[in-house]
Amino acid sequence: MQFEFKEEQKEIKRAIKEFCEKEFTPEAALGFDQREEFPTQLYKRAAKLGFTGMRIPEEYGGQSLGLVEDCIVVEEMCRQDPGIGAALSLGNLMVPDILLKHGSDTQREKYIPPLARGEAICSAAFTEPEHGSDITRMDTTAKKKGSDWIINGAKEFITNAPIADIFILLCQTDPDAQPSHRGQSLFLTERGASGIETTPLHGKMGIRPCVTGSIALSDLIIPDQNLVGDLNRGFYYALELFDGTRITVAAQAVGMAQGALERAFQYAKNRKQFGTSIINFQGVSFKLAEMAMKIEAARLLTYKAAWLYDQGKVSPMATSMAKAYAGRVAVESTDEAMQVLGGYGYLADYHLERFHRCAKITEIYEGTTEMQKLTILNYLRKIM
Repeated sequence: MQFEFKEEQKEIKRAIKEFCEKEFTPEAALGFDQREEFPTQLYKRAAKLGFTGMRIPEEYGGQSLGLVEDCIVVEEMCRQDPGIGAALSLGNLMVPDILLKHGSDTQREKYIPPLARGEAICSAAFTEPEHGSDITRMDTTAKKKGSDWIINGAKEFITNAPIADIFILLCQTDPDAQPSHRGQSLFLTERGASGIETTPLHGKMGIRPCVTGSIALSDLIIPDQNLVGDLNRGFYYALELFDGTRITVAAQAVGMAQGALERAFQYAKNRKQFGTSIINFQGVSFKLAEMAMKIEAARLLTYKAAWLYDQGKVSPMATSMAKAYAGRVAVESTDEAMQVLGGYGYLADYHLERFHRCAKITEIYEGTTEMQKLTILNYLRKIM
């Protein structure tokens, strides 16, 4: 068993670390968080260097690498800043991931290169107002009319919705299917199409630079050639997608936890109370040691799941374990890091309160922790 990155992977880690330390300045991070603004120019610069298209094939402008390399980039981005890191790493590989596996040649050639170059932003619209994590049910319908589909419905909590150029929509195409998820399909559309309207959601607790919104669909006309893959297979394509994106979220969580630990550790070395650095107090030092242990365990789970994915041995149980555990570790570690800083940890200028606010979402999006535990239990029933 190998527990060390290859030379190419080490170089990627060095390169992305250098990029983030230069570009994700504290002032920029605070500004994007306070304005709830997507870091467009940072996104374009990261794309130019290949950091946002690690898993996109070279023929479409990407790096032709794997999920392990993607996780290296995501972890480092979120280690430097959780809000900017989440904005640059969440959402923009969803459409390419689906199209590379199930899209037509025409769809891949049209939509993937602009995303790889950072010239476009995409949004995957699955979640609905009444159903949340339960994508087995869709109120959004697509009805065939001649050579077109007419789509009506609503999507909620959609990453990049207010700024996306390209959308992929999960819709109910067979209302009589039993169970209902056997009658769902995926469709592509673009901003500016008549019948699609997006509204930004403001006041999120964290990852504010990762803009979120709702989508209203009213008699949206989509041509039949924008159906992705086979009719009534959309639900299964979405589950397949989540096996990868949930590992990416686990990498986000690991990065957030690591960034919080490093800030708390440096503060503890430099902060003096009662004539000595507070790192010498067991109450503080044990917190740091405990954080380090949990973060390393979360990292191992995450990279094991990513490695399995890259080997074509996708394990939904490994994916769910990584996401559920890493998310919990991120929340706990950012909370403990704030505690080490005391009152300073509560101030925006010391950044840890932002890390803590951002960490919580890793237990919610891409399937809640409770959903991950259900997946784990279902697989345990099969093997035990």
